[in-house]
Amino acid sequence: MKQWAFLTACVLLVPAPLMAQGGKREGKSPAVVPIRLSVAPQGNEARFVVREQLARAELPNDAVGVTTSITGGITLDGRGGVDSTTSRIVVDLTTLKSDRDRRDRFIKRRTIVTDSFPTGVLVITGIKGLPETLPASGAMTLVLTGHLTIHGVTKPSTWDVSAQANGGAISGKAVTRIRFGDFGMVQPRVAIVLSVVDDIRLEYDFSFVREAPGNP
Repeated sequence: MKQWAFLTACVLLVPAPLMAQGGKREGKSPAVVPIRLSVAPQGNEARFVVREQLARAELPNDAVGVTTSITGGITLDGRGGVDSTTSRIVVDLTTLKSDRDRRDRFIKRRTIVTDSFPTGVLVITGIKGLPETLPASGAMTLVLTGHLTIHGVTKPSTWDVSAQANGGAISGKAVTRIRFGDFGMVQPRVAIVLSVVDDIRLEYDFSFVREAPGNP
């Protein structure tokens, strides 16, 4: 009886957390809180850059179309990764504008066919080089991967990114290259254009703001 009494006393003296862990102290990892970076109201511009040779021009020049109609954002999972289910950038391609109306009409009607495919969408699946803890300041060189959809065709896409963190904001530039045929698009052909290089440089000057915790 004395032996059982001694064992009972030992059990009562052991803290409950230790008993729950088989004699080890119970410890809880800090809760992982996702970070939502949304497209800011200003500071975002997407553009295409294509080399072309115009009639009556001695040298080739770059055709550049731009738009600031961009929505979306990126959700970081708090472990240095990306939540691809809620990370996408959407560009309104119907608002693309270059320095020539005739070029714009051809691109929208024949190349992108914006009546049927009005948006370009980048679903982000990963960001290489992103630290596990998002820095409050400093420059970052990153590689972003995802799935790009244009003209109803979706392809894997890799972007070189230079970014600058500044408090709750991140800004910078992302760049990739595609070909017309990759997305089933027709190269622009208008009377004033002699030739167009089958190499499209896509650029995105971005500005993201960090949402307060608890925001949707």
